[in-house]
Order: sequence, then C-alpha cells, then structure tokens
Amino acid sequence: MSWLVFAFSGPILWAASTHIDKYLVERYFKDSNVAVLLIFTALVGLITLPFIWFLASGVADVGPANAALMAFSGLLYMGAMLLYLRALQSEEASVVAPFFQAAPLFGFVLGYVVLGETLSPAELTGGALIIGGTVLVSLRSDLHKSKFNGRLAALMLACALSLAVSSLIFKIFALRDEFWPTTFWMFVGEALFGAALLAIASYRRQFLDLLRQNPGAVLSINATNELINLGGGLGTRFALVLAPLSLVQAIGSTTTLFVFGFGVVLSIFFPALGRENLSRRELLHKGLAAVLVAAGAVLVTR
Repeated sequence: MSWLVFAFSGPILWAASTHIDKYLVERYFKDSNVAVLLIFTALVGLITLPFIWFLASGVADVGPANAALMAFSGLLYMGAMLLYLRALQSEEASVVAPFFQAAPLFGFVLGYVVLGETLSPAELTGGALIIGGTVLVSLRSDLHKSKFNGRLAALMLACALSLAVSSLIFKIFALRDEFWPTTFWMFVGEALFGAALLAIASYRRQFLDLLRQNPGAVLSINATNELINLGGGLGTRFALVLAPLSLVQAIGSTTTLFVFGFGVVLSIFFPALGRENLSRRELLHKGLAAVLVAAGAVLVTR
C-alpha cells in the first residue's frame, strides 16, 4: 500500500479531531485548563501499552538511553498538543489549523541536516503545491481587516517545531529499532506527561470535577476523539518509515483543507456544531486549493 494512504490518514482524522477538540474546549473546558484534556490522551496511550508489549517483539530489547529518547519524543508531542489546545481555546479551528503548515518547513530542514534526506525536483514541486494549497485554503476574504496575533503565532510555531522534532526522533528510531517498539516508548513518554499533569493538584481537581459533573459525555466524547487521534498518529508515523520526513509533514499540513471540508458538512447538516462560509466565491477558492493539493500529491508519489 502506498505511503500516501498512511500519510493522508493523519490530516483526515486530525481534521475531524480538530472540530471535536473545539467542541470539547467550548462545551467542557471553557473555564478549565485545557491541559486537563491531555490527561485523556495520556490515558488512551497508557491503555494501549500492554497490547503493544504482548503483540510486538523487541520492545524490551531497547536500551535505556534509546528508550529515554523515544519517550522524549512522546513528551514533545504532548507539549505540542498543549500549545495547540491553548491556541484553540481563544481562536477558531480554521484560524489555528493553518499554522501547522510550518511543520513541513521545519521537517525539511531537520530531514536534510540530520537524516541527509534530499528531494527530487518533482517532490519539491509537489511539496510546494501541497503547502501552497493549504496556505490558499486558509486565506480569508477579510484578511485586510484582521490583526497579527503574536500570541497565536508564538504558540503555534512552537507547536509546529515540537511536532517536527518529535517526528524526527520517531523516524530515526523507527527505522533502526522497528515501528512498534518505538511507538511503545513514545506512548510511555505521553503517559509520563499525563502523570505529571495529574501530580499538579489544580489539574487533578479539575479532571475529577469533570468526571463527576459529566461522566458519560466527557468519557465517551474524549474516548472517541482520542481513538481518532490515535489512528491518525499511527498512520502518519508509519508513513515516516516509508517516506522522507518533509514530504510526510507536507501531507500533514493538509489538515487545514480537511478542517474546512468537515466544516462544510457540519454547516449543512449540523449547523449548531459548526459554520463555514458557503458562498460561491469561497467554495471556488477552496476548490482551487484542493486541486493544488491533489496535483502536489500526484507529484510526490512519482
């Protein structure tokens, strides 16, 4: 199966998760610290650890130093998600998502410097088309009225850099020590991040209060969301084993396009959950962006 299928599973599932994240933040975490949301992420990773341990070989053969670096990749990923959720708490999903496009730029530099990855002219052109399409889909008709948000830019650029470094560490070890052992220790890092959050009294109190007030809704929606995130993360990480870091992250930047696509569906069928501009001009604008992304995808797989 083409690496592109695995690479695209990430942005498609993450786009769905972005809308769920926004719903959770507005519905249950408006007055709570969004760090509490990551405790659920850590719990899902923790639950998967026994399954990976028993079903995958070589997990216990990883040395302590390598295991620590793999776990650090998980810590970086969770730190990036914390920065993203803090940005999402004050901005719309369609405003936050475009900043993920910085990740492939960081990935290109890291892949070239650390891994010695080089791209063919067709791959470079395809990556540029993909990033260009996602930039286009994020442009807003009222852009001249908007102001530069320094806090949002700082949060999301730090988030993108953390994701790129986390992906780099994962790729280095997944190529050498196989996919599932690397995934196991990365999830250990995520679980440690969650444990650190639970060790903070205020976060632990908010977490328990949420469970007491809305146990069914909080658990079911979060569990669904985390499974969606898990699927996207595993697909993208597997693609990292098969393709250059910068190309996988360029595909990952199309999350913005899928965020808009899901927003259109919500606007039509579930307007209470999301609204997008469905004017002819806006649809043509986003349609052109989709064509650019599709053309880029064709080029990077040649």
